[in-house]
This record gives sequence, structure tokens and C-alpha cells, in this order.
Amino acid sequence: MNKNNMTDFFTQNAAWHGMIGKIYALLERVKISEEQSGDVLRLRKTSRILSIGGTTAIEGNRLSPSQVRDVINGKPVLGPPKDIKEVQNAYAAYELIPQLNPFSVEDFLTAHRRVTSELIHEAGRFRTVGVRVVNGKGETLHSGADCNKVPALIAELFEWGRESGAHPLIKSSAMHFMIEHIHPFRDGNGRMGRLWQTLVLAKWNALFEWMPVETVIYNNQAGYYEALQRSNNHVGKVDCAPFINFMLEALENTMYKYIDVANTSTIDQPDNVGVNVGVNVGVKEKIINLIETNPQITISRLAQLLNVTTRTIERHVKELREKGKITRDGSDKTGQWKIVQR
Repeated sequence: MNKNNMTDFFTQNAAWHGMIGKIYALLERVKISEEQSGDVLRLRKTSRILSIGGTTAIEGNRLSPSQVRDVINGKPVLGPPKDIKEVQNAYAAYELIPQLNPFSVEDFLTAHRRVTSELIHEAGRFRTVGVRVVNGKGETLHSGADCNKVPALIAELFEWGRESGAHPLIKSSAMHFMIEHIHPFRDGNGRMGRLWQTLVLAKWNALFEWMPVETVIYNNQAGYYEALQRSNNHVGKVDCAPFINFMLEALENTMYKYIDVANTSTIDQPDNVGVNVGVNVGVKEKIINLIETNPQITISRLAQLLNVTTRTIERHVKELREKGKITRDGSDKTGQWKIVQR
């Protein structure tokens, strides 16, 4: 990567303007939801817990959402010590967001030191060995940059971030991808990429410090890794446009998630699923079938056809969007649904 040609690592997409516009519109709804929540501090703490649970679970952490909450609240938890430490470290790193400069290499290493403290010997240091990302079959999906070039590559990336006129939503997604692509550390690269996107966005708009995008990514890990892989599959260069597309959709869905948390102030508890699971799964499948038949179908029409309340449809639609199964193009009145995966 040459700092004079940094824009070469992604191709502009005209659709991004519309996606960014939807996020701007949702920011107003987020502000209103915070005001109406009655307890902004509790709402933000709940959202932060969701972020920590999501970003560590993506890496294989086995603690349940309720255990993550208890660890963060300082309560004793019976679980693998490594998993507990990962949660403690991630929370400590996210608490540093107000103090961190997203374009400072020194702050980048400071944050990594928090994320991996007492977990690896190289906490807070760039790797000095080669690394490979492999799949379950041991096949190489991606090789990190030459370890001797890592410091210069990160410095160039951060200089681009500081000087680029790209919209922060685009810039943060591109930096997230490039951190994953360069793979500057022996461990903690995924957590650092996600943290750094949140940091870049939080410096643009403070509300993004509390958006639990990690939870939305966790719920659609297949899409996340597919977007990373597609962005890497270019001969001789990278093009992270597929990853930027994925993250813009994830950020939009995250804002719906935050609004929902504001309305409930509870943490999803997948380890305490109720007796309505079978019914709920059936409703979701029926919603997808109806959307496939009529992409312009409205929430009220879905409720009428399925003989349930609009609130029930809204809840299921929210969950489908969070899991990356459906998206919506355009406004609520004139737009249409798109099925991403069944």
C-alpha cells in the first residue's frame, strides 16, 4: 500500500449514498429513543455489555450473555478463566474510547495491550512472525502482511484515515477491513478491527460509541466472513467494497437494535429461550415467504395476513435484519424488501 494511492483499496459504490442517508435518518430516531428511555446511563451500559459479549463471542468466547453482564458488573462467574479475562479486557479497552485518537499508532498499541493483557506475551506489540488465517479444514484463507512491513503499513493506514475526505461511515469500515487484512498482531486482530471502527465513528458522532454493532456481526458471522473473503479475493490487490457494503447494512441494523434496547432495556438471553421458539421460527419463515412473493409488502399487511399484531411483525423483522437475512431498500412507504439469505 502506498499512502498516495490508498483509495485503491476500495471501489466507490453509488449505492453507499442511499445507505448513508438511511443511517442519518435513523440517528434522529436513536436520539429520540434515548430521550424516551428514561435512563440513558443504563441504556448505554446495557448496549456496551452487548458489544463486549458480541465481539468476544465472535472469537469463540463461551460465556453466556448473563455471564458477560455479571463479569462486567464485578460479580463472581463460574467459567473458563481465559474467557472471563477476555471479557474484562475488552470492556477495559472500550472504556478507553473517549481518550483514544483513532489515527494514533501509539493509541492503537495501547488499546491492544488492554485487549490482550495477560492473554498473550506480545500484548501491545506488533507481531514479529508470519500469520495465516485458516478454515476448519486447515486451508489458508488469508496470509497477513510481511511482519517487517506491519509498522509501516499501519502508519500509512492511519495517515490515510487522518487525511482522507471519505465519509466516516466509509472510512471506519475501510479501516476495520485493512486492520483485518494486515493482521498486525499475533492475536486480537478481529477485536481490534471492530473496536477501531467504533472508535472512528464515535469521534464523528458520539452516539456510535454505544451502538452494539458487534452483536449484529455476531448474529451474521457467515456474512461477515464472506465479506472479508470477497474483499481479499482480488489478484494483486484488495478491494474492500464488499466489506464496506456489509458494514453499512450492519450499522443500519445496529441502530434498529439500539432503538429496541432503548424500548426494553433488557439483554437478550439466548440461554433462557421461552416456550414460543417454535411459533416464532414459523412466523419468521412465513414473513420471508411473503416478502419473496411481494417485496413491497408492508408491516401492516404482513400482520393482517399472519393474523398477529404489527408489534409482533416488527419484532420478527428486526431480528431478521439483525441476522442479515433481510434488508430494506428505500423508505418505509415506497421501499422494498430484499432477501439476503434464507
